[in-house]
Amino acid sequence: MYSDVRPAAEGKYCREIAERFHSEGYTGFNASSGLSKMVWYSNHYTEKAARIKTWVHATDFIIGKLCGDYSVTDYTNALKSGFDVGTGEWPSWLTKHLPLRKEWLQKVVPSGTPIGRLLPELGNSLGLGPIQVIAGMTDGCASQVASGAVRPGDWNTTIGTTLVVKGVTVQEIRDPEGRLYSHRHPEGYWMPGGAGNIGADWISSGFADHLDALTNAAADLIPTGLISYPLLQPGERFPFFAPQARGFAPENAGREALFAANMEGVAFVERYAYEMIENLSGEAVRAVYTAGGGSNSDVWLTIRANVLNRPVYKCGNVTGAAGAAIVAAAGSHYGSLSEAARAMTRIEKTIRPEPALAEAYALQYRNFIQTLTEKGFIPGPVPVIH
Repeated sequence: MYSDVRPAAEGKYCREIAERFHSEGYTGFNASSGLSKMVWYSNHYTEKAARIKTWVHATDFIIGKLCGDYSVTDYTNALKSGFDVGTGEWPSWLTKHLPLRKEWLQKVVPSGTPIGRLLPELGNSLGLGPIQVIAGMTDGCASQVASGAVRPGDWNTTIGTTLVVKGVTVQEIRDPEGRLYSHRHPEGYWMPGGAGNIGADWISSGFADHLDALTNAAADLIPTGLISYPLLQPGERFPFFAPQARGFAPENAGREALFAANMEGVAFVERYAYEMIENLSGEAVRAVYTAGGGSNSDVWLTIRANVLNRPVYKCGNVTGAAGAAIVAAAGSHYGSLSEAARAMTRIEKTIRPEPALAEAYALQYRNFIQTLTEKGFIPGPVPVIH
């Protein structure tokens, strides 16, 4: 399972081997990666591994039960098992430098590809006809699809416990610091993304009581002019890598002001992420969609739209299940993921920046970046591409 951390050493080894022999591909393997688990099992159960026919992911097991074909997986599930989504092949280093066999590895197809039809006996027991079974998508990518961020220039920010940014680019983003990695879009584009340690966990840890009153008060306090970085745990990994990072707050700020300043701080990190992405990709961030608990606050949405100085779109029903349905419809009815998402998602709310507020936040953002620089969390301001 994803949470099984036994292959930690194997994850480290896979990462080192990948960086040495296949640095142009995905190299961010860890204990939760499929590749690490395959290597761990092969190392610990050599005799049983010799009898393996095919390694399958959890989603492929479900697909096999539905249509009888266990031999196919999709690009998003195969990425962390070592599949090269750039070349569309299983690279040779997997079997040359790891205890794996080529015949163990599945055929890999884009998400939305028809794999088979529901087994007749299963269809009869469920009262269903001969419906198609479609190659799916990982939960994170499916949630991105459900948000509506499926075309080049579309990005999605999810603020839950952590801040997660995912989007679509024409070219693959190569991040030498490893803050971003890219899945492959079914239409040939790229789906880069990254996740930070900062998010909205500071709300439940210190502001959960009287949340409505704090939110109402914050509406009258923005922009606060205060600099806050509400990181609860030590270290940051996105949009900057800083093991030494620690959260900080303005001195002598009241609880209401601190609540507002913390929302601003997360928004500043989001802006830094998009500036970093534009500089790495050379492509413009055209639209920002949003999801997660943080998107339920109109005040926070207002802060973010003005910090980013671009509209923020909140879509309804942004769940992995909804995204999976869109992927299935793309492969069985609409013809493309972009067309399916356009037909099956809806923008629930659009928040646009206000010139005066956006200008005030531009100054506050510069102060925020200066503070992070002085603390040694980042090397310096990221120039903005216009």
